[in-house]
Amino acid sequence: MEVKSATKLQCQRIGCNAMFTEDDNPEGSCQFHASPFFHDGMKEWSCCKQRSHDFTLFLEIPGCKTGKHTTEKPVLAKPAPRQPITVPTSSPAANTSTKDSCSRCRQGFFCSDHGSQPKEQTKQTLNTPVQAQEEVVESLAPPPPVQKVVIDINQPQVCKNKGCGKTFKERDNHETACSHHPGPAVFHDRLRGWKCCDVHVKEFDEFMEIPPCTKGWHSSTGGV
Repeated sequence: MEVKSATKLQCQRIGCNAMFTEDDNPEGSCQFHASPFFHDGMKEWSCCKQRSHDFTLFLEIPGCKTGKHTTEKPVLAKPAPRQPITVPTSSPAANTSTKDSCSRCRQGFFCSDHGSQPKEQTKQTLNTPVQAQEEVVESLAPPPPVQKVVIDINQPQVCKNKGCGKTFKERDNHETACSHHPGPAVFHDRLRGWKCCDVHVKEFDEFMEIPPCTKGWHSSTGGV
């Protein structure tokens, strides 16, 4: 009489993992799944189409198949590789011959079937060595010289700093002559104010009366 082993083994079927012995393994004691399928964050059992986004909940879905426990690991079916999609293209020789045989193209009329070919030929004609050399010379050309502005220190000027607008002479200008807002101005949700001093009001007149928060030099160009 054959004596079966009483050693406990772990079932290798997906979704089971129960402990069993060879002498206690009747048909239907194992409940398992065939194979999982993962796509775009979704986990799905291919056998029963049960799915879940959460991996822990996915593993807790009861098996839909029954049978005997086994220590052999199941062979999962691999998805078939995607076949590359080939787009048929016509050769340049075929396009030329088709255009030459087209009555509209031969007569100089626009043809919707071959309308793209003249554009391609024109583009290639423009990319000549002479044009490429001219583009390189233009890119290497030095920038135009910056013109220096000579200012009379006795000439009255208007300060362009935000919140100032006073008339000044360069001879009287100094590092605390100007009271202004370095900004920027903030307009949001019917509130108006300055980010530099974090003062915001509702009315535009009140905004214009916000006292300047910074001292500096007068500037006729608006620079601080």
